[in-house]
Amino acid sequence: MHHELSLITTIAAALGFGLIFGMLAVRLKLPALVGYLAAGVFIGPATPGFVADIGLASQLAEIGVMLLMFGVGLHFSLKDLLDVRRIALPGALLQIGVATAMGMALSWWWDWSLGAGIVFGLALSVASTVVLLRALEARGVLDSMNGRIAVGWLVVEDLVMVLVLVMLPALAGPLGGKGDAGLDLWPALGMTLLQVGGFIAFMLIVGRKVFPWFLWRVARTASRELFTLSVIAAAVGIAYASSSLFGVSFALGAFFAGMVLRESELSHRAAEESLPLRDAFSVLFFVSVGMLFDPMVLVDNPLHVLGVVLVIVVGKSLAAFILVLALRYPLNTALTVSASLAQIGEFSFILAALGMQLGLLPELGQNLILAGAIISIAFNPLVFSSIEPVQRWLGKQDHLMHLARKLERPADPLAELPMTTSREKLSNQVVLVGFGRVGRRIAEDLTARGIHFVLAEQHRELVETARERGIPAVVGNAAEPAVLIQAHIHKAAMLVITTLDTFDVRKMVEIAKALNPSIRCVVRTHSGKEAELLRAETGGRVFVAEEELAGSMTRHVLETLREHRSAVH
Repeated sequence: MHHELSLITTIAAALGFGLIFGMLAVRLKLPALVGYLAAGVFIGPATPGFVADIGLASQLAEIGVMLLMFGVGLHFSLKDLLDVRRIALPGALLQIGVATAMGMALSWWWDWSLGAGIVFGLALSVASTVVLLRALEARGVLDSMNGRIAVGWLVVEDLVMVLVLVMLPALAGPLGGKGDAGLDLWPALGMTLLQVGGFIAFMLIVGRKVFPWFLWRVARTASRELFTLSVIAAAVGIAYASSSLFGVSFALGAFFAGMVLRESELSHRAAEESLPLRDAFSVLFFVSVGMLFDPMVLVDNPLHVLGVVLVIVVGKSLAAFILVLALRYPLNTALTVSASLAQIGEFSFILAALGMQLGLLPELGQNLILAGAIISIAFNPLVFSSIEPVQRWLGKQDHLMHLARKLERPADPLAELPMTTSREKLSNQVVLVGFGRVGRRIAEDLTARGIHFVLAEQHRELVETARERGIPAVVGNAAEPAVLIQAHIHKAAMLVITTLDTFDVRKMVEIAKALNPSIRCVVRTHSGKEAELLRAETGGRVFVAEEELAGSMTRHVLETLREHRSAVH
């Protein structure tokens, strides 16, 4: 009877111990996910006492990955993916190469075979999408440009790993493993590329029309249960079908399912309905990772574990940091991406298991990969927490450097603007900071009313998009004096800030008022507490999303009631 109830037993044990250890971790001022990992170790086969079914736990964790990636897709449009392709594609490919080389260097030091080194290095090169998304959501930056770059980077990593999983059996024989000698590499690779391309084409051509239409049909039934069921069925069903028919991973299939459903106006409701299940199953993911871990590897091979952790947390992150800067992106983007990649996860486990099966990776290699994953996942929230003070320090240094340059030599205010921008348009104009969803809407309204403005945006792709539309734009962080000088802030009538970084907003207003004391400032925020702070410090008009929505609805209600009473009387 106990065996028949192994599914219920596994779920109950994973969630129950996850709750207990998660609460203990929070009480100790540690991230809750550290407690989830510890719970997995506690109920795993490496520790005495109760042992949960690790096979069932892994399958439940796969569902969590599907739901989580589906939720990301609901907030991530195809345009978002294309916007970050110039950094995500070359950055991810180069970073995988560098990290793989570092892993191979470690394996060479330990006298492992070439095949073992390749599998080991690839396993250390790919970050966990689940861990990244939890970190970005916890900090409210998932929808920011830096968040979209990090997610796009990991999507490219996932696509590369799909190809690696297909190529590895063909390469195992030549590398000294137990690969299929009759399996030809190039036909297998060509078939994989054809399958992945076919899946993406099907989702973008057929899925973008069929799935949103179906969601509307379900919503018209006015049944909340059916709507929730349709969302979960779409996430899990499309992910499973994509894996069975096209050979892509569950996570990638679920991501594209969410991305095509984003075309529906019901995408926000779909995200809300799936949120509780996403949270519950993501706990199962972390618990299942802990169940795979053998703590004795820390005792038997501590220096090996230290080397692996240094490659993941330091080496790979440093490589990504340098690559982002080399691609001419801001420091805060480099910091966000490097922190995002300072861990490994689900694809690493799949690669390790396949390497063991093909006789390429020794058992110690799998244990080291799991140890590196556990430690890096546990430390990743701390790595993210370290970004803010580092960014603040760097921001102060940049501020002082630009002020010094300003005193030495005034910048040409038209240096970065298109040649079509006349000086007449750069008087009493609006300086618009940020070209995200809110910034674009404001830009469209200003353009429609013939109001001249200059855009300041730190991401080069968005600036190029704006310039293609004929919008005068400067590249750089508006918290730096040189950027606002180039936007002709000293002659502007108003500064409109649509970004959400409170620290940078204060610096922008401070610099703008120093260069133009009479300028009026408009700021956007999502937090009522931040709004009070910004109003006191900047003296400008601060718009809070919830307050503005409530105000608009209240005005509409009052106007409708007045019209109704006038009609009655």
